[in-house]
Amino acid sequence: MHAVETTTPITRVDAWAVNSAHCQAHYQIVAEAEPDVLCRVLNYFALQFLTPCQVNVERQDDLLSIDIVMDGLSWHRAQVIGEKIRNLISVCTLEMWRADAVRPHAVMAAAQ
Repeated sequence: MHAVETTTPITRVDAWAVNSAHCQAHYQIVAEAEPDVLCRVLNYFALQFLTPCQVNVERQDDLLSIDIVMDGLSWHRAQVIGEKIRNLISVCTLEMWRADAVRPHAVMAAAQ
């Protein structure tokens, strides 16, 4: 066995928005406080070979408040990931916006 060294991180190309500028996206998620919900949310980024810049989680009674800041992806890709997160059964609401902008109204919200 031998170790494979990589000098550059592996990134997945956004085939639908190749020429789009990359942005920093902020996700604010409220989900049921289940043991696996944080892993399921973060898995959507991991599947795209993305590592968040910042993750903050706070539990309040039976809910988790999850804030994620992610850079290095197109706004289209950020929205696709947001839609997948929003469709998780444990997610109550999801808001997302470009982190470099003032927080606008909710772009996406899930009804429970």
